[in-house]
Amino acid sequence: MNERLLQFIWQHLYFQKDQLRTYDGLPVHILYQGTLNHHQGPDFLHARLLINQITWAGNIELHLKTSDWNKHGHSNDEHYNNTILHVVWEHDVHETQQIPLIELKNRVSAALLNQYNKLMQQTTFIPCENQLNKAGELVWSSWKERMIAERLYEKNEKIQQLLKETNGHWEETFWQLLARNFGITVNADAFESVAKTITVAQLAKNKHQIHQLEALLLGQAGLLNEHFTEDYPILLQKEYLHLQKKYKLQPSRQLLSFLRMRPSNFPTIRLAQLAMLIHQSSHLFSKIIEAPTIETIQQLLSVTANDYWHYHYQLNQPSAYRKKQLGKVMIENILINTIIPVLFAYALHNNKEQLKLKALDWLQQLPVEKNSITKKWEATGVQHKTAYDSQALLYLKKNYCNQKHCLNCAIGNSILKKEITS
Repeated sequence: MNERLLQFIWQHLYFQKDQLRTYDGLPVHILYQGTLNHHQGPDFLHARLLINQITWAGNIELHLKTSDWNKHGHSNDEHYNNTILHVVWEHDVHETQQIPLIELKNRVSAALLNQYNKLMQQTTFIPCENQLNKAGELVWSSWKERMIAERLYEKNEKIQQLLKETNGHWEETFWQLLARNFGITVNADAFESVAKTITVAQLAKNKHQIHQLEALLLGQAGLLNEHFTEDYPILLQKEYLHLQKKYKLQPSRQLLSFLRMRPSNFPTIRLAQLAMLIHQSSHLFSKIIEAPTIETIQQLLSVTANDYWHYHYQLNQPSAYRKKQLGKVMIENILINTIIPVLFAYALHNNKEQLKLKALDWLQQLPVEKNSITKKWEATGVQHKTAYDSQALLYLKKNYCNQKHCLNCAIGNSILKKEITS
């Protein structure tokens, strides 16, 4: 037994309530068990009880043992002055209690406790992997919706923090987030660092010349410091030295990685594609906000690096011809991880309900993501057909299953409840 499980049992009234009495023998009827408190003070607030035919309204505190009340210093804490009931798993202090006390140890189903222990001891992909059929389709549907909401609100907090750093400049914020996404996982921090050294205004002044944009991005990323023999890298190097002096630029100090990644994901290629996106678009953030369909955004993102890169993956190192177009999977990745969260955050910030609905609708229009985690989810038989589903399941796995927060999960709750009702 632990305090979180005890809270869970009280919150859902998963114990025998017939002939419920205090340890002193007074009859207790629960009118309302209270609201779980996530802040300082008693575990449950605003409870209502009928004790010995008298109605009480106040708070309820839970402990594993009665002696924990004094161990935790509640007697001298004014936050606990309005406590009307002390609920314990085991009563270990046999002396008169000033606050009515209930012991639950002999009132909870052994099946519930065994099921909880099984979940906590599982080492499978997710703790409830072999019991997912106990949660109905309606439970899954509503829980996925909750996971998507939690993910987008979590993303919103990070976006709002970045917005503060840019003094409320949405275009600047979007530029930094977009650059980070182009860096994918390995170089995300480095790409964001580069973006923070170049303003949207500086990009706009040089957007009509692709080689100037590439010079800015590659130079600030520290990729133009070598001795080159090819004409194009030499041109970029000269252009960068001019722009660096003109704008008094300080290059990013974060190192880029080329190790253990496909050549198409090399930072040189991604920076070249990012430069082309800036080159070909105008007021990109505004266009995203105003875009009527997701296809409009996909077309905007469908860019190809300039001709030099068709024969190169790195500067000054020729390779076989291959067109360096931003692929479908990468475009979908940008939509899922940057554009839709930013659109949702902008909608929240400006109280635009239609934009929020558009963001959710776009997520449902995108295909399910393919990675090692989604493949394992597929093996469990849980339905997922769109990015809406895969994003919900990825968030669930990372923030609930990996932490074994089964008591906070609707699926875990459903499985535990089955043990009581079966």
